[in-house]
Amino acid sequence: MFFSIIIPLYNRPQEIDELLYTLTKQTYLQFEVLVIEDGSVHDAKAIVDSYADRLDIKYYYKENAGQGFARNYAFERANGDYFIIFDSDILVPADYLEIVKNYLYEHQLDAYGGPDAAHESFTPVQKAISYAMTSPFTTGGIRGNKKHVGQFHPRSFNMGVSRQAWEKVGGFILPRLGEDIEYSIRIHENGFKIGLIPEAKVYHKRRTSFSQFYKQLHFFGRARINIYKHFPKELKLIHFFPAVATIGMMVTLLMNIIYPPLAYVLDFMVLLYFMLIFFHSWSVNKSLKVAFLSIISSFIQLTAYGLGFIQDLFKRVIFSGK
Repeated sequence: MFFSIIIPLYNRPQEIDELLYTLTKQTYLQFEVLVIEDGSVHDAKAIVDSYADRLDIKYYYKENAGQGFARNYAFERANGDYFIIFDSDILVPADYLEIVKNYLYEHQLDAYGGPDAAHESFTPVQKAISYAMTSPFTTGGIRGNKKHVGQFHPRSFNMGVSRQAWEKVGGFILPRLGEDIEYSIRIHENGFKIGLIPEAKVYHKRRTSFSQFYKQLHFFGRARINIYKHFPKELKLIHFFPAVATIGMMVTLLMNIIYPPLAYVLDFMVLLYFMLIFFHSWSVNKSLKVAFLSIISSFIQLTAYGLGFIQDLFKRVIFSGK
């Protein structure tokens, strides 16, 4: 089996250097790499060229059109039996391709997704953000989980698509804002089998600050409404949870001002929830600092997503007139 690894890139030369280095350590060697520079101002051509003697690698530069369309550009030029899509901000374990190859030989999948994890080299903030995005006590934990809700939708930081599926379904029709979920829904609807490969993890570096994380999750909340506009049946009750939690915390704050006795009960529930986050993160990360930071990251994960969801729910659904 021959893999085509596809990496869209936008102004992240240092990240692609770290990612490409991990690909030189793969134990399975039947693969090529396609880097698609999507209109970057700070391009990574020199860095990519420096790997030419260690990887079967190709570099393309195109006008900026969004990561979804950058992947389509690569699909049309790839030689693999299977396309593997990575974000530029990941590190790939040395046995990743070996794991995927073995799994696909034993289980026929037309597309797959894999989980993400925090690498030991990550900063405490990155580890806390990774916790919020993978914890069973946040909505981030429904991604890359064997007990996912409804159909499994691979995410583009760690996603594979067979050539056969691409030839029938085509590529991405959205440039961004939930484009990976929309694509996996169409793959499902065309009768192809999609599954999770639990051991095919990557180390997702995440954002390096909470302000960047807020912007990312706010975008994710908006993306869920974008998916709803294309596939109304894909909006589940679980997707409302961050919005409900956000409203609940706003109500709690308001009640502390106008009617403190009732607020005591709400305060206790919020405190109990974040204590659960703290102790669970402590047990997972073995770090008090990361556990404290996980309270902040989990709060941001819920409220930023919730506010983005609410914003586009009102803007694009309730008040759109369509």
